[in-house]
Amino acid sequence: MNNSLPASLRQLDLNLLVTLDALLTEHNVTRAAERLHLAQPTVSVQLARLREFFGDPLLLPGPRGMRPTARADELREPLREALAALAQAVAPSSAFDPALSRHTWRVAAFDYSEFTVLLPALAGLRQAAPSARLAVVQFTPAQVAKKAEQADIDLAFLIEAEAPLDLHRRPLFTERYVLAGRAGHPRLKRRPTLAQFCQLEHVIVSPDGGGFTGATDAVLAELGMARRVALSVPHFLFLGAVLASTDLVAMVPSRLVRGNAALQVVEAPLEVPGFEMLMLWHERVHRDPAHQWLREQIAASV
Repeated sequence: MNNSLPASLRQLDLNLLVTLDALLTEHNVTRAAERLHLAQPTVSVQLARLREFFGDPLLLPGPRGMRPTARADELREPLREALAALAQAVAPSSAFDPALSRHTWRVAAFDYSEFTVLLPALAGLRQAAPSARLAVVQFTPAQVAKKAEQADIDLAFLIEAEAPLDLHRRPLFTERYVLAGRAGHPRLKRRPTLAQFCQLEHVIVSPDGGGFTGATDAVLAELGMARRVALSVPHFLFLGAVLASTDLVAMVPSRLVRGNAALQVVEAPLEVPGFEMLMLWHERVHRDPAHQWLREQIAASV
């Protein structure tokens, strides 16, 4: 029980307030008992307890049933409003209507998941829930679980290797890497050999900033080979502009370059492990109808 409640309220049985409401409506113990589907002696006992709690007789015998005291008249409307509010609070969640929603959803995403997850979902979300709002925020993977617990975010999108274990998760897709460069790149007219691949000048995305090695370099090292990484950038957005305007190449997730006429995409001469993109959320919103709708919309769009 919440200790911030007054001591007197903590001692009160909620059922007594329901009985009092029936008594103040019927002005008769027998009719109140019928209304509550209780035996008359039970209601009489509850009335005695109510009189003791309030220090007032509440209902007095009269020629046509029972007459409420002044204290009972004071209680009538506040009690009715309180019980109505309580009934609404404990009622099952109503069905979610996106057309009427004015929700503001906050989702944690980086530029890759913004492009591959949120952008495909955006048109459908705007059409189905035109008055809802979406805020895209960025937190490090280590911050996501706490931010979700504190209700700072509703959803997060992370690769499986970075996803907190204590959040609900839903796989969205599995990504693989391809080799990309500018359209018309003279050394990407066909799939390069492994030796040719290593001779190309590469650009790498380093989210933490300044890194010059990644998953591709780990695979090459196992083969006793290395490539030249000439540029390290922090965002995939900048990477696309670099590839389109220089002769640098990059190993990139395939969904980022799919259908991009400014780029030439070929299969790489080595197999670099891909990754699984996950949608993550906290237990506090797991059964919320609005949140369930949002998750289904996003999952269906990727």
